[in-house]
Order: sequence, then structure tokens, then C-alpha cells
Amino acid sequence: MSLFFTVVQVPEAVKAVRDLAVPAGEEPVPLAGSLGRILARDILSDADIPGFARSVVDGYAVRASDTAGSGDAAPAILSFRGRVEMGKAAGRPLAAGECIYVPTGGVLPAGADAAVMIENTEMTGEDVLVKKPVAHGENVVLAGEDFREGEIVLRKGRRISAQDTGVLAAAGCTVVPVSKRPKIAILSTGNELVPAGEVPGQGQVRDVNSYVVASFVEGQGCIPVRYGIVRDDRGALRTALGKAAAECDAVLVSGGSSKDERDMVAAVVAEHGEILIHGIAIAPGKPTIIGRFAEKPVIGLPGHPAAAFVVLVAIGSHLITGMTGESGRSVRTTAAALAENVPSTRGREDYIRVAVHDGIATPLFGKSGLLNTLVRSTGIVRIPAESEGLETGTRVEVILW
Repeated sequence: MSLFFTVVQVPEAVKAVRDLAVPAGEEPVPLAGSLGRILARDILSDADIPGFARSVVDGYAVRASDTAGSGDAAPAILSFRGRVEMGKAAGRPLAAGECIYVPTGGVLPAGADAAVMIENTEMTGEDVLVKKPVAHGENVVLAGEDFREGEIVLRKGRRISAQDTGVLAAAGCTVVPVSKRPKIAILSTGNELVPAGEVPGQGQVRDVNSYVVASFVEGQGCIPVRYGIVRDDRGALRTALGKAAAECDAVLVSGGSSKDERDMVAAVVAEHGEILIHGIAIAPGKPTIIGRFAEKPVIGLPGHPAAAFVVLVAIGSHLITGMTGESGRSVRTTAAALAENVPSTRGREDYIRVAVHDGIATPLFGKSGLLNTLVRSTGIVRIPAESEGLETGTRVEVILW
């Protein structure tokens, strides 16, 4: 396949997978089951939040002007006019020179514009001594200060977090419109592969990639569907790809993408679809395949786990977000300083495994076929294609495993 030698830059590969991505569609889910899902539409508040002015402290509702200049030596003296009960209206408006006790979350009575913390007051007979002044709006939340009725509270494409579920509840959204979870088929190819539960013989290795790929896919909010190990046989691969493409929304194939006579993924995909890219200027991961089989997107991943993971982060994640509509980055990152120089080849995007400790990222140089650097490393650092490397002390973004 001569296309292998037509190596493209990472941005071109990203554009290719985004062009292949078909939106997964929308479905309603109950609020209680929405965590981690991707919003399919903007969510609007159905009312002002909060719907009334309320105190955020236990204390006394006051007019801020009545507390001006107060202190321990010369407290403001306000007439006590009762209490606000939780869940009930505040009653009559507050007049000048008066105060009403209000608990945290209680309704602020009309006429009041601030609340004094109870720690800064003293009750004496029918009066309350205020020993610290408050400003207008202090210790209270006004009606609609959080969100106004009809205002967007969460935008389309957002991955719903635990705190987001609270916002959805406050906005009255108990049935949440989310993107469907795409089904991603996962195939491992190679005569040398055996299931993880078997003891490998001479020349054999356990299938690692199906677990790495499936875990990544699931972490991106998709449903991984494993199709097992496919031997190096065109007929078997054609059958497996056909079944996977018919049942799933996209296909990820690990192994079988290198330029050698036994590797046939590109050839089989080309027979029943189209090869768009075979070779990306990325290390590790150069022999990656991007195409379509039976109108479904296909990415042929390298056989080495580290290389496969890098391609998933740099390329595969864009296919998934194109299908789910997620607008933000779903990978976790942290900032660190490089512990030593990292060389790179200009014109190729390099991903270096690093171990991060106390804000220092130490490169773990090793062959892409080695597994030990995966478990010893914290994540990977991207070196742009236009760079010839990074120097010691450079601040970098570490993409966490």
C-alpha cells in the first residue's frame, strides 16, 4: 500500500476523523442517571433561581444603612421584630430601625437588603445590638441572582458532572436530553495473540490492546463492543469487520497496520470502503489507518499498547467527540516542569511518557512495545511538530492516563 508513505500531519488526520464522524443522535434520560452523559441541547432555567431573596447566614435581616458605623464600643440598636420560619414567607416588610431573625436559606423580608451574622450581634430584651456594619447585599442572595428564567444554565456538548446535576435539578430539568452513547467495535488482529486468560506459548503474547482500547472508549462515554481476536486471514478479517460495522457506529482495529506483507487491514478496508489515510507524522503511532468500511468510520491502531493509546488520545478522541457532540476536552491534564531535555524530530508530533512527582515531569524513554513505561508513567507530554525538542525546566501539559 503506497499510501503508507504519504504521511500526513496530525491536524489533517484529526480533520479526517471529524469528517467521518456521524452524530449519534439524542435520547432522554432521567436526571438521576445523567452523570457523565453529554448534553444534546442547551438547558434553560424554568424560573428565577433563587425565586426569592434569601439569607446565606444565620443572623438578622436588616437595612444596611441602619448598621453604618456600628462596632463593639458603639453598637447599632435595632428593634427585634420576630423570626422567619424556613419554608415560609417573611411576613410584613421590615421598617427602618428594625431587624428580623432569619436562618440560612430563609426568606429575606421586603425592606431588608442585608443580613448580619448572629456572631456579630447580641440580644438584649426586645432589642438586638449589631456590633459590625454590613454593606448592601452582604450575606444575602437576591431573587434571580443565580440564574434568570429562560437563561441558559448548561450548554449543549457539556459532559454532565456531579455539580451539574444539582444545577439541572434547580432548573427543573428532571428528564435530560443527552447524546446517545455510540457503540464502538474493538477488534484485535494477529496470529500471535492469545486471550488474556491463557498462558502464551513461544512467539505468542496476550491480547492487551482490546482492554486498553475498551477502557479508553468507555471513559469517553461510549459503549465498547469487543469482537475478540481475528487471525491474519483476509476472509476472517472481512467477516469480522462486516459484523462489527453492521452492529456498531465505528470500528477500532488494533494491529495489522504496519507496512509488511502479512498486515492486511488497509487492504481489506479498501476492498469494501475507502482508505483516507495510512501514515501519520506522530510518534509512536506512525502506521495508523483512517478510513471507512461499509460506511462506518474505521481507525487501524498500531499493535503496541503505548502507540495505540497515543493514537486514541491524539486522533481517536476527535472521532468520538464528533459522534457525541462533546464540546470540551474529556482528557485530564496537569502542569509540570520537565526534569531533563527531550529531543524531537521536526515535522513529527512526538508523545513522551513521563512520571510526575511534586510538579516535576521525568521522561521515561523506552520502546513503544514495552508495557513497564505505561504503569510507571503518569501520562504523556505532546511535543509539537514544529519543535525540535523541549529543554529542562520547560512548563508542559501532561495528558494523564
